[in-house]
Amino acid sequence: MTDNTPVAPWYRQPWFWFLAIFPLASIIFGLTMLAISVNLDTAMVTDDYSKEGRGINMAIARDQKASEMQVSGQLELTNRKATLTLNTKDGPADFPYLVLHLYHPTLEDKDSVIQFNRLADGEYSGQMLEDLEGRRYYDIQGPDNNWRVKGELWLPAEHPITIQAKASAQE
Repeated sequence: MTDNTPVAPWYRQPWFWFLAIFPLASIIFGLTMLAISVNLDTAMVTDDYSKEGRGINMAIARDQKASEMQVSGQLELTNRKATLTLNTKDGPADFPYLVLHLYHPTLEDKDSVIQFNRLADGEYSGQMLEDLEGRRYYDIQGPDNNWRVKGELWLPAEHPITIQAKASAQE
């Protein structure tokens, strides 16, 4: 090599790019992860695990109470009208009102609540505010919130949905 040999500029040197690609990739990756973590909601993270545990125990007790009461019935959702026929071991349910929570599996803003008003013994009626589609988890509870029946459904439902309290909390 002589002093007159032309040298390529720095950006055309293969060793520069070989040595610079890994630090540059780690900086880009780090900035991307930082942007994602700042913009994501942390609703699933909790600080009080003992409170969550007590809540789970209360939920299990509510499920067992519904099982003891032998709560069962039929839920029909047509257009935006909801009708519910509910029975207990003592006969048709006799609550002044019932509350149905419909939870979207992943998006909290797509959850909805329907309050059922009593029409007759064991017969309830309610209104949906919007048309719902897709998979939902439901949770029916009484006015004093000491029992609940939960399950899963797909909307729109062509046939009435059977509501049945489970025999144990693990089912």
